Amino acid sequence: MAVANTTKTSWRLQEIVAHSSNVVCLALGKNSGRLLATGGEDCRVNIWAVSKPNCIMSLTGHNNPVECVKFNNSEEQVVAGSQSGSLRVWDLEAAKILRTLMGHKANICSLDFHPFGEYLASGSMDTNIKLWDVRRKGCVFRYKGHTQAVRCLAFSPDGKWLASASDDSTIKLWDLTAGKMITEFTAHTGAINIIQFHPNEYLLASGSSDRTIKLWDLEKFKMIGSSEGEMGPVRCLAFNLDGCCLYSGAVDSLRVYGWEPDRCFDVVSVGWGKVADLAICNHQLIGVSHKLTNVSSYVVDLTRVKKSGSVIQGVIQDDQPLTEPSPKGSTLRRNYDRPLTTCSTQRVKQSSESDRRSPEGERRSPSSEDEKESSAEIRNPEDYKEIFQPKSAISRTPPKSEPFPAPLEDESFVVRANQGLVELMTPMTDRQQPGLLNLPVASSTPVLRVEPTVVATAPRPIPVVTARPPTSNHPPAPHPAPPPVVAMAKAKPQPSVILSTRNEPIGLNVGDFLPPARNNRPSVLGDDEALAQIRKGHDTMCVMLTSRHKNLDTIRAVWGSGDVKTSLDSAVSMKDLSIVVDILNIVNLKPSLWKLDLCTSILPQIEELLQSKYESYVQTGCTSLKLILKRFWPLISDTLTAPPSVGVDITREERHQKCKACYKQLKNLSNVVKNKADQVGRHGSAFKELQLLMAPLDY
Repeated sequence: MAVANTTKTSWRLQEIVAHSSNVVCLALGKNSGRLLATGGEDCRVNIWAVSKPNCIMSLTGHNNPVECVKFNNSEEQVVAGSQSGSLRVWDLEAAKILRTLMGHKANICSLDFHPFGEYLASGSMDTNIKLWDVRRKGCVFRYKGHTQAVRCLAFSPDGKWLASASDDSTIKLWDLTAGKMITEFTAHTGAINIIQFHPNEYLLASGSSDRTIKLWDLEKFKMIGSSEGEMGPVRCLAFNLDGCCLYSGAVDSLRVYGWEPDRCFDVVSVGWGKVADLAICNHQLIGVSHKLTNVSSYVVDLTRVKKSGSVIQGVIQDDQPLTEPSPKGSTLRRNYDRPLTTCSTQRVKQSSESDRRSPEGERRSPSSEDEKESSAEIRNPEDYKEIFQPKSAISRTPPKSEPFPAPLEDESFVVRANQGLVELMTPMTDRQQPGLLNLPVASSTPVLRVEPTVVATAPRPIPVVTARPPTSNHPPAPHPAPPPVVAMAKAKPQPSVILSTRNEPIGLNVGDFLPPARNNRPSVLGDDEALAQIRKGHDTMCVMLTSRHKNLDTIRAVWGSGDVKTSLDSAVSMKDLSIVVDILNIVNLKPSLWKLDLCTSILPQIEELLQSKYESYVQTGCTSLKLILKRFWPLISDTLTAPPSVGVDITREERHQKCKACYKQLKNLSNVVKNKADQVGRHGSAFKELQLLMAPLDY
């Protein structure tokens, strides 16, 4: 029976090895949706053309891991912020460093370019927001008010306002002309990851780790909508180009929302994992994500996605029919007034008073020696010339391109069914094209390439293998055997830190599952022998999991009584850190469960977690310690510094003893945190943030 060929709604476009070490941040060019910038722990910023295998340009100059990266609106410049707090701006057309900006005291967490002027905003873990004049090479204003790391910054489409979102669960709106805060939104209960202005109306959307998306009216400064359908933290937001709906990116899913009234039009399953950025172009939504050294890009066909009409989930009162989105130009609220040209004369407040408040070190131009250390290495001249046109050319960067072709629904089956055969028939030089993983890679297969390079000649196409019935009674010719392996790679040493996300199993030897080679000819492995190989260590694993399940059942029985401290004490008494981590992961989601009694029990366990070789244990320990410092340090400090009371106050004495014990344990932990704050990557960022929070302990 013939089956109609239908194309996919979402698909993976490609997967590349982007850096020689872990990728930390990503950014898509919002104007074209065809440029991608990646920042890594190797201190480099690499520029890519989406869907092309080779790195166009590699930008160097940072001496610390790159934590944040952003294109300007014309995609002619890119800025990158590092773990040390420094910023570097590159001119992509001239292929050179443009500015080096210093001033932040901790990791750069967020960046955004002004839509018209030569201004740049940066937010840091030091809680400060700085506005930079790229031409004057200095900071022109500093905005203070957040109490935790500033995770997202966004200029309004008219360039008059700056919105900032923070881990302190607040959104602040700043007037750039007056140089002061306009209002603050506080309805979120978790860290805010993303904010996005509506392209036309006075409307702001925000997505948070509390799994909600909220919409704010910027005329009346009030919340007009809140959606709670997300299954995990909201990581990315993007309004449709005409503003008719809002796209929300979370783990492995894309949702389409409307407002007034709140409703969800569609849910699309996309395998992008923890999506890092979104862009819209040619009626397609491009999403990118990273894992270890790899970067994956995905495409969603927006013509196949519902943007109005039937509702998947939402709250409609009094059984009223849904209203269609308002036609363009008939909005319910004001629209932004944009300048007639991009050469705006608008200026941000730069009075002598604001200049005086800016530290001299922030306004001073970097030395020529510092800029000489930065470079832009062009790795793919052909793509560079095609994308970054000279400024005298009519075509701007990058040139408009056609939509990505959508694969058929059944193509994935063909690729999976023939993957092994294609892998066998393809020469090694074609299978390992630098930077590009042409076929889906199994999670247990490590990617061996670490540095994106340029291939002078075009890669040979991989032969397409399709299953077809035999046309004659003759048996098919046997496939040529793969060339014998000349030398085996040395076994990798056991890592000092076991990552929570990894692309190969820890403690398993792949060779145990392969038949022994004799005279370079693989022998046939029987079913019993294969099962015996696979069952190695299976009984031990079953015993361990059974014991853990029994312990968790015991904890659950105690938890049912409502006594969190007794549950945690029981977990500690079992001498199994995995049980403690399981309990803490639950308690960390509800900060209201934390009490001072809980801190005295868990702080010694946190010290063990921070020094564990398992990355997931370290992350849980950092999260718990952060919660304790934010919620209880003011109480501990006030209690220990308060004058002694008159008479006998047993409750106060008990609280004083608990605070004293917590203070002693926190002092011990501060030494651990200081020793680990010099690490690179996510660990280093977390420990540096803890070091800032623990600074009052030294006074």
